[in-house]
Amino acid sequence: MASGSWQNKDTLAGAVFVLFGALALVVARRYEAGTLLDMGPGYFPRVLGALLVLLGLWIAARGLRAGGPARAAWAFRPLAILTLAMVLFGLLVERVGLVPAMGVLVFASAAAGPEFRFREVAALAALMCLFSVAVFVWGLNMNFPLFAWRF
Repeated sequence: MASGSWQNKDTLAGAVFVLFGALALVVARRYEAGTLLDMGPGYFPRVLGALLVLLGLWIAARGLRAGGPARAAWAFRPLAILTLAMVLFGLLVERVGLVPAMGVLVFASAAAGPEFRFREVAALAALMCLFSVAVFVWGLNMNFPLFAWRF
């Protein structure tokens, strides 16, 4: 292992994933897991935690294999825009509904990247809105208003 391996962005990202996955597994131990057909409150955190640990190990191994320090600096603008997009979604989903809030999330997230093509982002927003409605409202019967318009 090279001395700069722990400065590699993939190694660090993998370590963060492993840390959060392990934390989820530790917290989920307190809750009943249930079965696949009758999931308890601890089932999803355990599955998600285990997947995060596995994904983190895979990413960290890639980083260790590549070796060397990270070549890119932190990009604070995209980080701030993505954080703002998620906060906006959380604030808007009950006030304007799932569909407009998802549209705002997709457009704001796309603005964080170096390339922004309106047609592509609009198509992605439409697909994500349809997918969200299909999964959460129709599939899981969650009580999200599609269009609320309450401020």
